[in-house]
Amino acid sequence: MHELKEKLDRNDDFVLIDIREQDEYAQGFIADAPHIPRGFLELRIENEESDRDKEIVLYCAGGNRSALAAQSLEAMGYTNVISMREGFTGWRNGGFPVTKERSLNNEERERYSRHLIVPEIGDRGQVKILESKVLLIGTGGLGSPSALYLAAAGVGTIGLVDFDTVDVTNLQRQIIHGTSDIGRQKVLSAQETINELNPDVNVVIHETRLMADNIMDILADYDIVVDGCDNFPTRYLVNDACVLAGKPNIHGSIYQFDGYATVFHPGKGPCYRCLYPEPPPPGAVPSCDEAGVLGVDHGTVVLDLEPVLQRVRLAQARSLDHVTVDLQLLAVPRIRFGHDFIDVHVVRGSLGQRSPEQAAERRRQDQGRDDRLHSLGWHQNLTPQDFRELFTCAPQGYRGGA
Repeated sequence: MHELKEKLDRNDDFVLIDIREQDEYAQGFIADAPHIPRGFLELRIENEESDRDKEIVLYCAGGNRSALAAQSLEAMGYTNVISMREGFTGWRNGGFPVTKERSLNNEERERYSRHLIVPEIGDRGQVKILESKVLLIGTGGLGSPSALYLAAAGVGTIGLVDFDTVDVTNLQRQIIHGTSDIGRQKVLSAQETINELNPDVNVVIHETRLMADNIMDILADYDIVVDGCDNFPTRYLVNDACVLAGKPNIHGSIYQFDGYATVFHPGKGPCYRCLYPEPPPPGAVPSCDEAGVLGVDHGTVVLDLEPVLQRVRLAQARSLDHVTVDLQLLAVPRIRFGHDFIDVHVVRGSLGQRSPEQAAERRRQDQGRDDRLHSLGWHQNLTPQDFRELFTCAPQGYRGGA
């Protein structure tokens, strides 16, 4: 026991695995030990540790099951497997630290059962999701599917920022609202739909215009921000506020057949101003009202965003995941730039609207942008004071979702 405690204190390079059953695990465990019930150990061990020469320490309640499990792993080719002789009971009785986290009740276990059997999520991951707080900027085209998937996944608190009302033209893409909601406040319509899907989600309504003088207070209570706004002033406002608050900014935008999805994680990679230091001139980029938009684009972008958002909450995301979706070109490359700085996916579909010349020009523009991203440093050396000045000069607030 003392030797294991010393190894943990030194942060030695080894893997400690709890192989007890779920009801035993719920009574407490050794911190940072992944939980793989004995019956699943042989099936899941390679997901947890594929290096067969890595030191692995197994523990059960008293040491018997872990001793047999160690023999099983050795038969699979693992060369350095140790069974903790007195198990968790000896650890606890010896006065060593024990962690006890919130456990799932029977209803939660049934509702999220398909999450629980995914090794990378399991009980501990689902508890993290249940305890997380996500702020959605806008309940429009991007905010709608985001809210539904987050609620279905079990995100405990979802904040909604919007002060617009539902219009019949919204229904082509804003799937959280229905025909009977026309004329209602979007946040109220969205709250009702979310709670119908998952009554346990705490929906917090912010029926207000997002401005420089209120955004920091609104962001304060949330872990992650999902930016689905449809105008550049708010986009920059949200970016700057997230940088100042140190909040991950999950960003998406849509233009006709194109979708763009990015995760900006302050302190771990570039921000929106790194990509685009200055907003385009007023009127240079037409809105959905002016240019139109393919409704299904929003769901496509959110399907790329959602697993990234969950990985951020589960502390598995890279510093920036960047997704460009162009439904008119056919190819599925995956581009990766240096270490964990940026991970770029370019997903192409085919609707045959652009000429080959237009398609080639789009690819050239994408490559130029990606080259600029690769050369960027953190915030292009902007200081916190620079961000505060930019932030306090924000010209206007959020007016509605795409």
